[in-house]
Amino acid sequence: MPRLLHEIVADSAARDADAPAVTFKDATVGYARLWDGARRFGAGLAALGLEGGERVAIYLDKRVETVTALIGSSVAGGVFVPINPLLKPHQVGHILGDCDVRVLVTSPERLELLRDELRDRPTVEHVIVVGERPAAAGDRPREHAWDDVAGAEPVTGRGDAGDDGDVAAILYTSGSTGKPKGVVLSHRNLVVGATSVAGYLANDASDTILAVLPLSFDAGLSQLTTAFAVGAHVVLVNYLLPGEVVKLCAEHRVTGLTCVPPLWLQLADRDWPVEATASMRYFANTGGRMPRATLDRLRAIFPGAAPYLMYGLTEAFRSTYLDPAEVDRRPDSIGKAIPNAEILVVGEDGARCAPGEEGELVHRGPLVALGYWNDPQRTAERFRPPPAWADGVREDELAVWSGDTVVADGDGFLAFVGRRDEMIKTSGYRVSPSEVEEVVHATGLVRDAVALGVDDERVGQRIVLVASPPAGVELDPDELLAELKRQLPPFMVPREVVVRSELPRSPNGKFDRNALRDEAVPVAVGAAP
Repeated sequence: MPRLLHEIVADSAARDADAPAVTFKDATVGYARLWDGARRFGAGLAALGLEGGERVAIYLDKRVETVTALIGSSVAGGVFVPINPLLKPHQVGHILGDCDVRVLVTSPERLELLRDELRDRPTVEHVIVVGERPAAAGDRPREHAWDDVAGAEPVTGRGDAGDDGDVAAILYTSGSTGKPKGVVLSHRNLVVGATSVAGYLANDASDTILAVLPLSFDAGLSQLTTAFAVGAHVVLVNYLLPGEVVKLCAEHRVTGLTCVPPLWLQLADRDWPVEATASMRYFANTGGRMPRATLDRLRAIFPGAAPYLMYGLTEAFRSTYLDPAEVDRRPDSIGKAIPNAEILVVGEDGARCAPGEEGELVHRGPLVALGYWNDPQRTAERFRPPPAWADGVREDELAVWSGDTVVADGDGFLAFVGRRDEMIKTSGYRVSPSEVEEVVHATGLVRDAVALGVDDERVGQRIVLVASPPAGVELDPDELLAELKRQLPPFMVPREVVVRSELPRSPNGKFDRNALRDEAVPVAVGAAP
């Protein structure tokens, strides 16, 4: 088994040099060419003076050069930091400064937007520009054309002798408060995660995976690593419209597609021709609970595909999945631990939870990240020793305490209840937003919906629903509330409905609950009497 991230590409190139590795638009790169490009880019970074463990930020849309830079940074012994291309300059500047990036890979257009930020980031010594050659090189940071750096002669470098416990990547993820935090991942985290996910998805070299999620998102990066671990083919797309996804699935005979619920909601509304669905072997959900009505619609669209409902967190890559054979019996379950992981359900008193008892999900095993970059306080809060009663606890072992509330049934299958910082406390009850949202989606009256808890002197928190209408129709808040009163107990019925044509999303495609609280909640379009 490979020890270092770039070795999964090297091994696949050795098995089948000509097999397609990455496609972007009309260009397809085979494994031998991808591996050669990664080695050359790694040599170019070494020539710039990159030391082992130094950070290489990649602020690009998805393209072949983006993938080459990720793998090549690993070859050079560096740490790659993928930055979502949708982030604004001040957000990018925070990341560059927070982890002391030394080399930045970006496009001419994005470089111009970052000029002011780079003046305040003295650690950024080199900028590698993908596209037109820089007009002039400044003193700091020095600008280099991609072809100049990526054309270096491959040499054996530090990456060939690294340790699997070395830092490989830093993924920045939004917290419930404050600025984004960098999750530090080792080579072991990425390699074990890739082989684990490829194992339960039964990926092999015959698969074609459409990569629609950002590579800065753990599930998006997983599309690359999972494919490369088995020599599969990845098709890159910079998501614009749902119709483009349908078109690419047909064009490339895609066999695997993983999305977050907001994207699945959009795709479920599309017309899918048979040529776009015939080759689909599986579809997978991550990043939140899939509404049952949407799952049913997707199963009808992809009748020959196995549905995988997954749960994960950046701090542990992936935690659970539901075996497709169990979906009919347990459509609301997030399943059991993936291979190479152990999942515990721990009560507030630290004891093991009995079946049916809610507790915090705690993740153990080789997928547990190394912590948060340069943030020992938050690291200590989230990365803690597992409970003493767990089997085989090592003296120095740390587990991820997710902050997510789950409950296990008598057979050990887990159901997601909610995040501790999203749970709504109203009239003495604890209400999961996802439970309200599930019923709202099932009415068929909305496209997107998010339930929020808003401070209220009378009940502690009142439930506010922010929703968007289906395409081509208007949403009547009174009609929706009347239907919800028929399906929910009184304490779960939203007090207000706020209608928005579109719901804001984070760069990773999830609904931005903080933005909704700040912008949408103050304006109530309809209210429950």
